[in-house]
Amino acid sequence: MTFIHWLAGLSGQIFASACSMTILVLMLFMAVKLYKSYRRNRTYLLLIVVLAVVLLQSAAVLYVACSERTAAPYWQLARAFLDLLTFIIINFVFMKLYTGPAAKLKGFPFLLMFAGLALVTAGQVAFTPSIAEHAAAHIDFLALDFYGLILNFIILLNLRGIDQRFSYSASLIVYFTAQIADLADNYVFHGKVPMLVILGHLLPVVYYTLLFLLLFEWVLERLLMTFQSSITDGLTSLYNRRHFTKKAEQLLRETKRIAIIFCDIDNFKKLNDTQGHHKADGVLKQVADILREETAGIGTAGRYGGEELLGLVAAPNVKPEVVAETIRSRVEKETMVTISVGVSATREGSSIAEVVSQADEAMYQSKTTGKNKVSLHASMRTRSRGAEGAAPKQNKQA
Repeated sequence: MTFIHWLAGLSGQIFASACSMTILVLMLFMAVKLYKSYRRNRTYLLLIVVLAVVLLQSAAVLYVACSERTAAPYWQLARAFLDLLTFIIINFVFMKLYTGPAAKLKGFPFLLMFAGLALVTAGQVAFTPSIAEHAAAHIDFLALDFYGLILNFIILLNLRGIDQRFSYSASLIVYFTAQIADLADNYVFHGKVPMLVILGHLLPVVYYTLLFLLLFEWVLERLLMTFQSSITDGLTSLYNRRHFTKKAEQLLRETKRIAIIFCDIDNFKKLNDTQGHHKADGVLKQVADILREETAGIGTAGRYGGEELLGLVAAPNVKPEVVAETIRSRVEKETMVTISVGVSATREGSSIAEVVSQADEAMYQSKTTGKNKVSLHASMRTRSRGAEGAAPKQNKQA
């Protein structure tokens, strides 16, 4: 027996079924974990149910194949019906997961698909008299087979708003190819072409593998989002205060000297009161983006609290007062607000908390002497005479 004939025979079917069931078990495990973490999202519960059904169905098919029994006609019909039903539900779940917020997925088209499946199945029973004859070895359900092709084609054409369009399309194309191979084998060649039988066995494995990779990527994204939310500020996407301090301590150990730029938005409360929180939040994001851009590659940035933002400069050849002035100037030109800025640098034995406190004091000096300016802490002025303010500007009301 050649390897091709081995794959086309019962051994090949058992091998393919075992592979599919292994993948389905892994997907079921991930779905359960997702549901435990996000119980409000019922999509995961639906995924658990449909994967369990597919797993049980695969086990039943494998049992029938291994026992070398002739499957009853109504079992063949139930299998064909469940194949299409689970296909509809699985695609609904994955489209639900990967549909972007701008394109909300509606369940009504999938209800229509289910209704069509029920009607086609009923019609298949009505127009297949031999289905009641239990002695029949095999029955072809032509209507259900071609309805499966139509379902796949409809879903494949309706992938607008899917974030993973290419990967998801690949899984549908693989499934479509498997359907074509089964149709050709059942209605034209009747098992005489081994490659068609092999495709019918192995392509479902590829299909479930692609779905597994999509689900695995979704799990990774959720883990990354959870991690990001624990270290960043939700509004500005800058590091939160705790992680900024941790990052600053790490950079201090690596570079031995860092500088802190303490920024406070001028008249922010007035902006909140007069133009609303939505406008004020937008301005805060703009200032945060500028701070992030100007510290990229030379340090990092974080949100200290409220309208107070922190920049960190760890590059030895970059003057932090120059960076601070660039940030102040850009905020004045590109936004509807101004900022008061204070700068301080570490000295021998100083801690991050001390440097932040000194930068805060310098910022307060800018705030009380006209706003919209840069001030250096006294510890920096002794080393850099004449650098205070970096050509400070007069107060400009936002």
